[in-house]
Amino acid sequence: MDFPIVALMDQESCRQKLFDLLHPEGFACPRCGARDGLNIHRRRPDSPVVDYRCKGCRRVFNMFTNTPWQGTHHSPAQILLILRGIAQGEPTAKLAREVGISRQHLLRLRHAIQARTLDAADRTPLPDAQAEADEMYQNAGEKRGPAQRPGRSSTAAGQPGGGPRDLGDRPSAGARGGRPGERATLAEGGASERVGRVG
Repeated sequence: MDFPIVALMDQESCRQKLFDLLHPEGFACPRCGARDGLNIHRRRPDSPVVDYRCKGCRRVFNMFTNTPWQGTHHSPAQILLILRGIAQGEPTAKLAREVGISRQHLLRLRHAIQARTLDAADRTPLPDAQAEADEMYQNAGEKRGPAQRPGRSSTAAGQPGGGPRDLGDRPSAGARGGRPGERATLAEGGASERVGRVG
């Protein structure tokens, strides 16, 4: 179920949060770098984004100038919801409905954001010889029971008693009538593996 919350968010609070994210080292003129003498040039009644004019070089700009969001028509609340949804891995279609924009546009925007994030990622090798994997990736799918199909019991699916199959009790290749010189072994991952002819 979708629950759009853009209209429930405070635009000014979202603008301040986005301002801090885009300018962590402080706001400055994108042309001359001045931090003082930045006067308000224009304030639109339908937008919390303010245009500034630099007293030194007379450049007019706003908090999106020279950022990946320059020229955007999205509100600060929409941008924060887009960033939050991408960080949490929300499906593009669901996120587009909640934010109120087209899926195709959001998909292109998502790809651009992910590409910039990848380019800016720290590629320094880890100093440790071993690294701990997150449980979400290490145990992906292992804690879930077998998929049930309509009209098909767990026994018919090859899982007697609803539990995992015991591969250790399976007969060898010779006992199953396999070709001479072949045998079955148990791989480290828990799946049976056929080894080539011996001798």
